[in-house]
Amino acid sequence: MTMQTAYLSHPLFLKHHNGAHHPECAQRITAIEDQLIASGLLDYLQHHEAPAATREQLLRVHDGDYLDSIAAQVPTQGIVHIDGDTALNPYTLQAALHAAGAVVAAVDLVMAGRVENAFCNIRPPGHHAERARAMGFCIFNNIAVGAAHALAQHGLQRVAILDFDVHHGNGTEQIFANNRQVMLCSTFQHPFYPYCGADSGNDHIINVPLPAGTTGAVFRAAVTEHWLPALARFQPEMLFISAGFDAHRDDDMSMMGLVEADYAWVTTELKKIAEQYAHGRVVSALEGGYELHALGRSVMVHIKALSGL
Repeated sequence: MTMQTAYLSHPLFLKHHNGAHHPECAQRITAIEDQLIASGLLDYLQHHEAPAATREQLLRVHDGDYLDSIAAQVPTQGIVHIDGDTALNPYTLQAALHAAGAVVAAVDLVMAGRVENAFCNIRPPGHHAERARAMGFCIFNNIAVGAAHALAQHGLQRVAILDFDVHHGNGTEQIFANNRQVMLCSTFQHPFYPYCGADSGNDHIINVPLPAGTTGAVFRAAVTEHWLPALARFQPEMLFISAGFDAHRDDDMSMMGLVEADYAWVTTELKKIAEQYAHGRVVSALEGGYELHALGRSVMVHIKALSGL
């Protein structure tokens, strides 16, 4: 009998809006849930409502002044734009707190042995959020908050973050650039938003920029040649996945050619690493993915691989 996979979400994720016709929309959450229901997978997951992250948890990766400035900008009605991509509505702050809190709660569930791994169906996404800057649809860096929690609260010495979103997770890199307890392995389309990452690798930040038009075979080779040897050297005690599905060939946010089988494959490979070094401990959190049908199918195969079902 395999241990269950936790599934964390919250109704507030449907209430945060970036404005009309914005790709990062509430339907992303429901597209995933609909696909999990249709596949019969949802019934096999252990469901948890995401709590809100505490200020203490956020302060491990974000500046206090930044947290205060976000709270001060939340409108009582309508939408306020932080930048061209990123907006606040009256529910955004609470949604963002619960998005970061989902990853923290997932860490606690996995570390307590209540589940083997977890998937957080959350928004707003997080990996572009820097220590003191919201950008790229992201308010708080959800995966960074969770990784820092694993180190601070559970005494782990080494955690790895694996980011296959089509956009480079500049915020995650900025937050952990000088923290040798955190390995970040990333594949992303380059040159492409946020126009960085190609030249910033070191022995604990493994960036693999990929050109537009990259196929699944090239992506798999990048993971096999760059991520897996680095992870074997590092021997992480827990794995975090910044699970963005916008490199899918149907996603018009990018010019990449991945398909569901590629997401199933990379999830299986990372699960093997987790089983070898980290007692199977994996926490995955939704980042990008904007073509709703492709997103739902891709997350479904990702969770299927995590759960071993």
